Amino acid sequence: MVPVDVVDFRFPGVANVRCAFTTRRGGASLPPFDGANLSFDVGDDPASVTQNRRDLVARLGLERWSELRQVHGDTLLFEPAPTPMFEPPRVEADAQAAATPGLALVVKTADCQPILLAHESGRFVAALHAGWRGNVLNLPGTAVARLCARYACAPRELFAVRGPSLGPAQAQFINFAAEFGDAFRPFYTPAAQTVDLWRLTRHQLETAGLEPERIFGLDRCTQSNPADFFSYRGSRTTGRMMALIWMA
Repeated sequence: MVPVDVVDFRFPGVANVRCAFTTRRGGASLPPFDGANLSFDVGDDPASVTQNRRDLVARLGLERWSELRQVHGDTLLFEPAPTPMFEPPRVEADAQAAATPGLALVVKTADCQPILLAHESGRFVAALHAGWRGNVLNLPGTAVARLCARYACAPRELFAVRGPSLGPAQAQFINFAAEFGDAFRPFYTPAAQTVDLWRLTRHQLETAGLEPERIFGLDRCTQSNPADFFSYRGSRTTGRMMALIWMA
């Protein structure tokens, strides 16, 4: 088996926090989930998913993580308990935060935006799953406010990174008026019927108080790069990648 492919990311000056984004490369899953599918909930052989997860946690040196059953909402869980690594998740939410060293926070995506956040001191981290519905709910912005209230910090003390996801040229919404509404027109291109979700997320984070230079993006479009990423828009039957953040 080819090892699960991982893109590492580090926030500048936050030595104890590590971020990782998987791609679809490597892994044991067969088509249409080839190869590094990490979700038990898409119809893949559970044995393949387990093998992929075992390879990932061994590669990253993880012993515990918290995984969510994502529902495209804006619920944020604080200090979640570890969840089984080799079983489907059961707790419904789309964001989580923790100040527990060694506990990786996990989100799964196949076009939606994985957004990872950390305090500049490295004392807490958070992981958000933001599809377009999450943007409409302003999950990035409200999560920042809730993090700052919980951990007694200012937004300017946070870092954020958005992982590979549906890019501006591919994010078409033919029902824009009903799904988004007028408040989101600055991010909409009528001729192409596309919404720049990357720019929208950055705007929501900046409006919440993050410094622009502390917001990072891995600008790889999942639908435009099918050899590297799973894309639900590209194929309804497909795998899922993971984004993980943890404190050493």
